[in-house]
Amino acid sequence: MNTKPQTEQTKGNNLVLDEKDLDILKLLQANAKLTIREIANTVHLSPTPTHERIKRLEREGIIKEYVAVLDKRKLNKGIIVICKVSLKEHNKEIAGAFIQKILQFKEVIECYNISGEFDFMLKIVTGSMEAYHHFSIHKLGEVSGIAKTESIFVMDTIKETQQLL
Repeated sequence: MNTKPQTEQTKGNNLVLDEKDLDILKLLQANAKLTIREIANTVHLSPTPTHERIKRLEREGIIKEYVAVLDKRKLNKGIIVICKVSLKEHNKEIAGAFIQKILQFKEVIECYNISGEFDFMLKIVTGSMEAYHHFSIHKLGEVSGIAKTESIFVMDTIKETQQLL
């Protein structure tokens, strides 16, 4: 039985990720502040090929960005709302206009086009119920083309991660 991790291939192109690439990605997901030398030592490569692999992963779009994960509560953004949105009509113009408006709202930290009864699902963070009410009425409520919304308030976060590997 082969217990060695299989090489993965990304959809849509022929980029092959080997075991070392996957190890590098796991390390960077856990701590993007690691130095090239620290990563190289852990994956048993020298710094130059490690750096070249990371640059290739960035160029190919496997690594999209490096960010600091912030504590929402400590920044007074502890209210998380999942807001489902249904549009009045389903056409390119209305959907495009909706998306352009949503991209401008700093309160919306995620937006998904979904299937089912609703068309979009937004993850919204605010500092209070009053702040969400203001956002709902004065920002989201002003977006043309919305037929209905449904807000779900998150009571507790059980798991939240960006780590894929």
